[in-house]
Parts: sequence; C-alpha cells; structure tokens
Amino acid sequence: MRGQAKLQKLSLLTSARVGHLATVDAEGKPYIVPVVFACDGHRIYIALDSKKKSASVERLKRVRNILENPRVAMIVDHYAEQWEELEYILIHGTATLLKQGKVHEAALDMLKAKYPQYQCMPLDKAPVICINPERWVCWTAIDRH
Repeated sequence: MRGQAKLQKLSLLTSARVGHLATVDAEGKPYIVPVVFACDGHRIYIALDSKKKSASVERLKRVRNILENPRVAMIVDHYAEQWEELEYILIHGTATLLKQGKVHEAALDMLKAKYPQYQCMPLDKAPVICINPERWVCWTAIDRH
C-alpha cells in the first residue's frame, strides 16, 4: 500500500468508532452488523462482548457465518454533511475466532484502550473476531495532494 493511502487507512481506522461487518452463510445469504473494532495496522479485531444480544456468542449469526464461510468484508466510513469530507475504507479478507493466547490478549488490550466501556466488562474469555485483510480499498473526496 502506498504511503498516502496507508496514512489515510490508519487515520480513519484509528478515529472511527464503528464499522459494519459483512459475513455470508454457507448458502450465500449476506448478513451485516455494526461493530466496534481495533486495528493494529495489519489486522482488525472485534470482541464478542457481553452487551445484550439475541443469542449466546456461539449462536450469533456472524459467528456461525464465519465458521461456515470465513470470507468477510468490513466497511468503515466517515460521513459529513460537507460531502467533500466523505471517506471510507472497504476491507476484504478472512476471519478467524481467537479464544486465547497472546494475540487474543493483545487484541483485547487494544479494544479496551479504544473503548472505555470495555474497561469494566469481563472480556478475558470473550472470543475475538480477527480479520486478516487481503484487500483494502480506500476512498476519499478530500484532495490530499
């Protein structure tokens, strides 16, 4: 990734508070859900936390979809009424579930640092979705030259 595009990617991924994760089940039916996330510059991490959910973590549609088909997409965008300020990043990749280990711990630390709500939430045993990007598409209406 070129220097300018990499700076744009990291800037938006650092500042954005929410993204939208798209998964697909084994039958090809898409499913999109808003998520909070952290990025280490290479991978994206999403905690499966204890906020109210319609099912247990193992039964969540996004988890079942990832287990059936690990191909995912995620979009992170910045919307503004001044359209010359619009920008987004579309990430295509594969997702895995992390349940323990050093990467799991580091991901939770990043998420706790970004979202104060996670400071008092019991996350140590919470699975983390890890997205390994294969393609980043960055777009901005801002002329950065």
